[in-house]
Amino acid sequence: MSSLGTFTLTPDQHAALQRVLDEWRTGNKVARLWSKDASLWTGSDESKWLGWLDIVESQLNAADKFEQFSKDVRERGFSHILLLGMGGSSLCPEVHALSFGKQNGFPELHVLDSTDPAQLLAVESRVNLASTLFIVSSKSGSTLEPNIFKQYFFERAGRDGSRFVAITDPGSKMQQVAEQDGFWRIFYGLPSIGGRYSALSDFGMIPAAGMGVDVPMFAGLAQGMVQACSSKPVEQNPGVQLGALLGSLALAGRDKVTIIASPGILDLGAWLEQLIAESTGKIGKGLIPVDREPMDTPSVYGSDRVFVYERLESAPDLQQDLAVAALEAAGHPVVRLAVPDVYHLGAEFFRWEMATAVAGSIIAVNPFDQPDVEAAKIATKKLTSAFEASGSLPPESDVVRIGDADLEARLRACFNSIHAGDYFGILAYIQMNAAHEDALQAVRRKIRDSKKVATCLGFGPRFLHSTGQAYKGGPNTGVFLQITCDDAKDVPVPGQKYTFGIVKAAQASGDLQVLRERGRRTLHIHLGSDVGAGLAQLASAVDRAVQ
Repeated sequence: MSSLGTFTLTPDQHAALQRVLDEWRTGNKVARLWSKDASLWTGSDESKWLGWLDIVESQLNAADKFEQFSKDVRERGFSHILLLGMGGSSLCPEVHALSFGKQNGFPELHVLDSTDPAQLLAVESRVNLASTLFIVSSKSGSTLEPNIFKQYFFERAGRDGSRFVAITDPGSKMQQVAEQDGFWRIFYGLPSIGGRYSALSDFGMIPAAGMGVDVPMFAGLAQGMVQACSSKPVEQNPGVQLGALLGSLALAGRDKVTIIASPGILDLGAWLEQLIAESTGKIGKGLIPVDREPMDTPSVYGSDRVFVYERLESAPDLQQDLAVAALEAAGHPVVRLAVPDVYHLGAEFFRWEMATAVAGSIIAVNPFDQPDVEAAKIATKKLTSAFEASGSLPPESDVVRIGDADLEARLRACFNSIHAGDYFGILAYIQMNAAHEDALQAVRRKIRDSKKVATCLGFGPRFLHSTGQAYKGGPNTGVFLQITCDDAKDVPVPGQKYTFGIVKAAQASGDLQVLRERGRRTLHIHLGSDVGAGLAQLASAVDRAVQ
């Protein structure tokens, strides 16, 4: 299978795709995209955000930088790397950590992108603080979470700046902090590359180099995709083809992009979620990415789906192969993309960046802004400021607690509001671990099977910097179940009155506030302090509510 991929479409879907490709050919749109013509989208500031088009060549020219950093990290004998970031600064490094695994002779990479106290402590327990290299990754330098992560671990590491590295844009607040605190190294992003398009910039490549990935090889394979996306005609252009397909299908109502990834590259889906949702989900439009949804027979899927199969050729999964073949046989649109091995993930990063930009043009949105993410950040800031002033958060309104008499009735009303073409999202402000994910996947599957709708599962606050944009700004077809808990053990933020638990509570409250302001259908369930028991009771109530 070529890097172009293969598409299984109906005649009508193929004709719609061909019309879009004809428009791109006759409008010379590929050349216009590469010349950074903002009129391809909304004609606003898009031309300022296209530095990702040229970054791979720049990284290849800077190969010595990555090789030297990799050598220096190895020579210093670190046992672990802990990356502290959110969204575009954390999701690509997480793909590297989970797809490549620990490399011989190099530190193991871990990622923290949650303010949940239990998750913070769990991540801390997995590293040896005395021999850990900390990478603080924040493009703007003003994002709340990386700043408080840094404050916490800087104190835990004895304020030893020689074990800290920053990745940030030039002139940011984080650069100033890194200089003041004597960080070992500072690496810089490009202001012309937004966070979710930064995978092939230093935000993705420095953590990869530190954990022992051969960055020049990785970037060299990505460059092959760059060349295909810049020089090939539309019919042979892998990024334009994929973007045109996704855009044309979305216009026809198939806007739930369901990602199936081989186990060895499973985490690619989390990166794709952010890229697709945050780029396209706005002004009432957008593609809704569906990641890690349990697979089943074709009959449980509605007519609003398109399936994308990222198949790792070096380690395919037979059950996935059979399930995808069944989807094709049932007439669902399926895209098959072959990934020869994990080193070709860089090519996939670029393919999808190009495809997302193209799809954004087709549905007429600016794929480089995130207005509703900013709205949630503002709401959170107001709440944390209120806590600093008064010592408490405003009381929650319209929350259902596990054990309330009306729990089942409220769940039933929530589920009854779901209709064909909608999607169901679980927004879980609890620790992200295997047990909690398994419990919520079972709830997710129950709703998918009973309502025949696409389902999403996000752990807060990380999804706020990812799918949160589409949930608030995209089509009003989402029905959301927000889940919160009391923290069994809270963790203070050094230098602040608030704790990590207070920050998480403020983020959940701000998220819910903005969802409701946008007219989204929401139900807030609070589990209490025993999260495992609360999830078990929730599962039982869900079972009864959907009968």
